Amino acid sequence: MNSVPAGGKSPPDTVLIAEDDPIFRRILQSWLQKWNYHVIALENGLDAWRTLEPEDGPQMAILDWTMPGMDGIEVCRRIRKQQKGPYKYVLLLTAKDSKEDVVAGLEAGADDYLTKPFDVNELHARVRAGKRILQLQGALLKAHTDLQFEAAHDHLTGLWNRGAIMDLLHRETQRGARIGVPVGVIMADLDHFKRINDSYGHPTGDAVLREVGRRLEESVRNYDYVGRYGGEEFLIILAECAPADLIVRAERIRNYISEKPVPTDSGPISVTISIGVAAQPPAGSELRKEEEELVRAADTALYSAKANGRNRVEQAPGLCPESLARAEVAPS
Repeated sequence: MNSVPAGGKSPPDTVLIAEDDPIFRRILQSWLQKWNYHVIALENGLDAWRTLEPEDGPQMAILDWTMPGMDGIEVCRRIRKQQKGPYKYVLLLTAKDSKEDVVAGLEAGADDYLTKPFDVNELHARVRAGKRILQLQGALLKAHTDLQFEAAHDHLTGLWNRGAIMDLLHRETQRGARIGVPVGVIMADLDHFKRINDSYGHPTGDAVLREVGRRLEESVRNYDYVGRYGGEEFLIILAECAPADLIVRAERIRNYISEKPVPTDSGPISVTISIGVAAQPPAGSELRKEEEELVRAADTALYSAKANGRNRVEQAPGLCPESLARAEVAPS
């Protein structure tokens, strides 16, 4: 009997056979292996269900209708009731040939059926048809996933796009209000980006934007969010970030962007960013803001950073008096 290899995940082109007749089971296994399938051969329905139940279990199963432990019909029902993970294609084997039995098998969730005894070429054709359906379903799932990614991400940098990052900010501010934790917001803008485009061309400007986006993601925690807000402007959401820590983190981000030139086909280009920060205090504070107001406050602070010489961090009014003192002693 073949089983799932160490690690639990079934290899591609795996077919599970559940058949209580040992001779017929070995014949089926021999045919499928000859057709270059990896075979998991089991003798009862309960073991078949336990192997098929995980999301990364085999995607194709050949089940005998009548088996000890659990019959093929019940295995089908459980597979379809589960409705999670990749689609699982089920071919039901049966000695029953009445129309009522065939309908019962299909209604239980079987994709196809074969009546015993059957021709080996017919089995091969049915298995190949199932494989094509699984390949098509896989392609459709990938296309759906790709569309979902494109709908929420910026095509140039791969970061969250403006709509998605604002949705995430709404979620985080709502969560912060619910559990009583602050949320920090950073608006960052590349300094003199138009000069880069004018001097080196837009392809080089795009390369700079991609690299800055990558560095921004590297400079935050894995549960923070970075989005391209528009043009050369980025919005960063720092979950559970106290106002006193916000400028310290912003200074570290600013230093991380500027410490090394960006390598491009036009040569290395030094870049800096200006940053404005604002914070959403925990629930109960009179200073709490809606997310749009929070972004406006960070954006206003960003304009101050630009006006005061660029390559610097400015905070929204009333953010936190001790944050500046902490920023002054923070290591870069």
